Amino acid sequence: MKLLKDILYKVSLRAVSGDTNVMVNHVHFDSRKVEMDDVFVAVRGLITDGHNYIEKAVESGAKAVVCEELPEILVNGVTYLKVLDSNSALATIAANFYDNPSKNLKLVGITGTNGKTTVSTLLYRLFKKAGFKVGLISTIKVRVDDAEYPATHTTPDVLTINKYLSQMNEEGVEFCFMEVSSHGIHQKRSESLHFEGAIFTNLSHDHLDYHKTFDEYRDTKKKLFDDLPKTAFALTNIDDKNGLVMLQNTKAKKITYALKSYADYRAQILEKQFNGQLLKIDENELWSKLIGDFNAYNLLAIYATADILGLEKMETLQLISELENVDGRFQYYISKNKITAIVDYAHTPDALKNVLITINALRTGNENVITVVGCGGDRDKSKRPVMGHIASEMSNQAIFTSDNPRTESPSLIIEEMEAGVEPQNIKKVLAIENRKQAIKTACKLALSNDIILVAGKGHETYQETNGVRVDFDDFKEVKAALDGLEK
Repeated sequence: MKLLKDILYKVSLRAVSGDTNVMVNHVHFDSRKVEMDDVFVAVRGLITDGHNYIEKAVESGAKAVVCEELPEILVNGVTYLKVLDSNSALATIAANFYDNPSKNLKLVGITGTNGKTTVSTLLYRLFKKAGFKVGLISTIKVRVDDAEYPATHTTPDVLTINKYLSQMNEEGVEFCFMEVSSHGIHQKRSESLHFEGAIFTNLSHDHLDYHKTFDEYRDTKKKLFDDLPKTAFALTNIDDKNGLVMLQNTKAKKITYALKSYADYRAQILEKQFNGQLLKIDENELWSKLIGDFNAYNLLAIYATADILGLEKMETLQLISELENVDGRFQYYISKNKITAIVDYAHTPDALKNVLITINALRTGNENVITVVGCGGDRDKSKRPVMGHIASEMSNQAIFTSDNPRTESPSLIIEEMEAGVEPQNIKKVLAIENRKQAIKTACKLALSNDIILVAGKGHETYQETNGVRVDFDDFKEVKAALDGLEK
């Protein structure tokens, strides 16, 4: 149990009704989880407002309620605390409840439209190989050194983050690498965390259903850097036009990386093949199993971060050369018929374009590129015609299909993608709503040496329709379809 006034340290209170010198069990922002002597924080969400559940939380035994608006009836024996921003208060309370665990390790946040999962996951693997106890909080999974937990969001809620960081403290973890999404920053999930540093990968069209404008999306990412202490580092990709924007107001040490511009850390691509690429970093050549310009940026960010955090440069280069692809990130399979299938998480226009640029740069010109792609439902609609345009323009054949339609009509989503197809590319496009059938069709159309790109879902192992998730793994599906053709 914790003393209520202790977990309220640094929370800006506008009004207090009741006693703060009481012991409490746990903190929740979901009223369904509240039990006797817990604290309930009423948070305003996109769909529901926690203030509507204050009474239910009190009935379940809440000893304290944190809210932006006090209820009309205050129950005797319950402490009510009025704050300006419940999300911000929750971030501080969560950190205090778990004894501010982020201060006891080196926490590095990675943000950007693309590359967050690859950079965070590979940093985790690299530091593990270097002999450290390491933590990871990513889209794919959460790792507390060797222990693994499933991930539900790119950036978990603040209570979950601090719980895992607390576990890392108990396990003696020294470094933790954490994806930080724009949603997470906006909802204060990364607030009250002590960051050793932050990395900016890139910024492109995404999440405009949530942020409304690109400027708002960019400025939300920037807040991670604005809030860094002067003891931290801010590492940014200055080949991206928004790279220097991230550094404008930060107090942290400013460090840059680039492939094309003058920067503190630079890399050069010397050779590209389907099984890897030859890079030059700090005048040293290394072979990496990860291919594509986007991965060259990712690897350079990893190298720079390892150097900043004190790893020996030559050891880092050796460890980078041993790193394997992250699941669902340019993950490929070559069939006996010599058809190459590539599965990638590319679900934004920029990511899809980068993957197709990489594929087209590696092909001889005699192979066909067949792209299977969809767009998620209940998400940014403005990117759908752009994705349709890119897939049809840069492929010999494009198959538009479902990708987590959620509550939207899959056929309408596909129609919105088709709206971006240029007249000369219309004949190259097929619309197959069923994703399994779309993948099978791509495999049947492919000839020896052709390349199939299955984009959008990557590591995800489900397909979500109207709130129901069914098992679906792009890599397993395309592998099974290709293997089936050979029987």
